[in-house]
This record gives sequence, C-alpha cells and structure tokens, in this order.
Amino acid sequence: MNVIIIEDEKPSARRLQRMLATLDVEAETMLHSVEESIDWFQNNEHPDLIFLDIQLSDGLSFEIFEAIDIKSAVIFTTAYDEYALQAFKLNSIDYLLKPIDEDDLAAAVDKFKARAPQKQSVTLDFNDIKKLLVNPIEREYKKRFSVKVGQHLKLINIEDIECIYSENKGTYAYTKEGRNYLLDLTLDQLEDELEPHVFFRISRKFYVNINAIKDMVSYTNSRLQIKLNHFNEQEVIVARERVKDFKHWLE
Repeated sequence: MNVIIIEDEKPSARRLQRMLATLDVEAETMLHSVEESIDWFQNNEHPDLIFLDIQLSDGLSFEIFEAIDIKSAVIFTTAYDEYALQAFKLNSIDYLLKPIDEDDLAAAVDKFKARAPQKQSVTLDFNDIKKLLVNPIEREYKKRFSVKVGQHLKLINIEDIECIYSENKGTYAYTKEGRNYLLDLTLDQLEDELEPHVFFRISRKFYVNINAIKDMVSYTNSRLQIKLNHFNEQEVIVARERVKDFKHWLE
C-alpha cells in the first residue's frame, strides 16, 4: 500500500507516521505545503491513500486538487469539527479530528483496506468549501495548564514552562520558578497541543521551550546536550535521530 502524508506541522506529520507504523502501514513520503505537493504529484505515481491536512502553510490543501487530477483515496486529518466537515462533499474515506486517536486511525485504515481496490478521482464542491473557509478556523494551542496542588487548582501559563518531561509514568511541567507540576496528559497527547514554534520534542522524554535554552553542547553519539535557564534535575539530551530536525527548528 502506497501512502503519503500531507501536513504542514512536521511534528504532527512524524507522529502520524509513527502511529501508522504500528499498524504496519509505511508512509515514507511526507509533504508540507500546497506548492510542494503539486510538484510531487506532477512527478510521481499517485499513491493509494493520502492523509491530508486541510489548512497548509501556503493555502488550503484543496488547491492541490484544483491543479492536479488526483486518483487517490483521502483521509482528512483536521482540527475542524464534524459539523464543518459536512460541507466537504467529496469522495474521501474518512476524516480524523486532531489530536488523532489510535483507535480512530486504525478504524480509518481498516475502512480503506475493506474498500474496492479501484482508484477514483476526488470530487469537490469548491464553492461550498470556500464559503465555509472565508474566515478559516485558526489553530489554537494551549495557553495554560490547570494543575492540582494539594486541595487547590493552580493555573500555569505556557510561557512560564521551561520544559515538559516524563518520569516514572508521570508527565511534569518545570517552570522558570523552579517548580515541578504533575500534568494529566502524556507527551504523545501534548504533541498537537503545544505551539510547534515554541516547543520541540527532543526525545521520547522531553519537550523544551526555545525561550528557555541557555546553551547547547555537542554530546556523545552525535547528540546534543541542552542547558536550560533553570532546569538542572537531569541531563536534557536531543536524541540522535532528532538532531537534524531540532537544528531546523532552531532556525
């Protein structure tokens, strides 16, 4: 099965790629913009299945279909709600609301596999879509967390967090005041909740805030060690396979 992902947020694309891999579905090609996608479709055999985000960095993904006669099944990955999606009159297999749930993803893949194998062109009612998206829904990221401190609830603003890490099956936010707070979300669940220009997942255990980075030092096995302004409870290491993406993120 030939599968591609079109998603402008690279951490979200990589997360979806990892989730698909657990279902024995390989998505080696990941595209991140309308322009890049059009160029790719003009020069490559069309895939069996596309995981497609609606709003890309340089426009709506539907513009790809206006330029190219695509003969692939589509599963939308989107932050738009179910009501809005009813306006999309097209031949898609399914849609998945972000953050993507593992069970929903598995069901969508099974739905595609059960479908007749022939490819069909995607048909769209662009007038309905454009009316709906005159004022597109802006992506909202977390601005604060509510955490329990004793019998009280405390609000932590996202800009006050230096890093978020997992330890002993718990997820903790470390603030610039030098305090740790237990969160009720896993790092995987946070992947679509954190502003990608501010937070980067440097390893399976850590997210770091770009505004909290004090220094970066070469480390063993082609890794990087991050020095944060206040956090010194353990080493903060960029995993070797994430160093390249981390350097791009810094720019």
